[in-house]
Amino acid sequence: AHLLGFTDVDDNGQEGVEFAWQGQLGGKNGSQRVIKDRRGHIVEDVASVRVPKPGQDLTLSLDSKIQFLAYREIKAAVEQHRAKNGSIVVLDAKSGEVLALANWPAYNPNNREKSSVAVMRNLAATDQFEPGSTMKPFTVASALEAGKIRQNTVIETRGGVLTIGGRKIHDTHPESMHSVAQVIQKSSNVGAAKIALLMPAKTFWQSLSDNGFGEQTGSTFPGEAPGRLRDYKTWRPIEQATMSYGNGISVNLLQLARAYTVFANDGELKPLTLLKQEVPAIGVAVYSAATAQAVRGMMEMVVRPGGTAPLAQVVGYRVAGKTGTSHKLENGRYVDKYVASFVGMAPASNPRLIVAVILNEPGGKEYYGGQVAAPA
Repeated sequence: AHLLGFTDVDDNGQEGVEFAWQGQLGGKNGSQRVIKDRRGHIVEDVASVRVPKPGQDLTLSLDSKIQFLAYREIKAAVEQHRAKNGSIVVLDAKSGEVLALANWPAYNPNNREKSSVAVMRNLAATDQFEPGSTMKPFTVASALEAGKIRQNTVIETRGGVLTIGGRKIHDTHPESMHSVAQVIQKSSNVGAAKIALLMPAKTFWQSLSDNGFGEQTGSTFPGEAPGRLRDYKTWRPIEQATMSYGNGISVNLLQLARAYTVFANDGELKPLTLLKQEVPAIGVAVYSAATAQAVRGMMEMVVRPGGTAPLAQVVGYRVAGKTGTSHKLENGRYVDKYVASFVGMAPASNPRLIVAVILNEPGGKEYYGGQVAAPA
């Protein structure tokens, strides 16, 4: 429902794909010049002024089986963890095609009497959130590409606390030092912050911008949020540090899923589309193949024992991914409400699917991305 939208009584699209492609789907009325009698009856056709144009078909990239599974799983996850809402996006890793998109709660477009406007919003496209630690792979990839670190570089994490300008950054799993791979595997905020600060602000900003952050995906979905990536000239060191683990930057779920195509395609960012593609689209090279493959290998450690998302393992397949858990901002302050997320890809050796999941304000005891979003 959220993706397709619906039409009004005159069959004009009002929401979703129906609205976005109204011009193509609706066609155009024709017109004729006629002679009428005084009772309004047509007595003669004089000329055809404009030939009517029938609406054209639209073939979406959705896969009905994957869509069914995505809808089932996001509904189950939201209900199990008593979240406010949740969204899931599945992409074809090679083409950037949207294979599934589902939100819960949902609505029935055939019976909208009880549906509120809020429930009709396609949260995966219209709502922005701070991505949390799902940004760490981009931080590491930026520094690898800039030659500031190597895969085996050891980062001093000082027992999981780092002070910058009077502000403290903490790790959930404190250690005295981490390898770069362990920064991803253990999701070290301190490690990510120190890696980000090795780069000039412009270098880090350019890398994030090249991955599509701060701009719409090009999905053409009505009301898609552009996300927010502030100009590097305004960054303070603490802001550059927190951005490394996804605070101070905002994204929508489509945008985040699309950004991960860079790791699935050896450094090539794919354009995102809701329409079926006959020929896979050509992307834009952001990282070298070596950098992308290295980070993908680190993300594979995340779902193994010792990582933050062993619950994302799939029997018979190699999976790579990254968890995210971020505090929510309310009135300019972080509060004890969370956004839990996970972005994964499989098979890790040659990814075909990218799955991005977000749960907004899980209400149970568990709220970490690895606990509530990764299993879906």
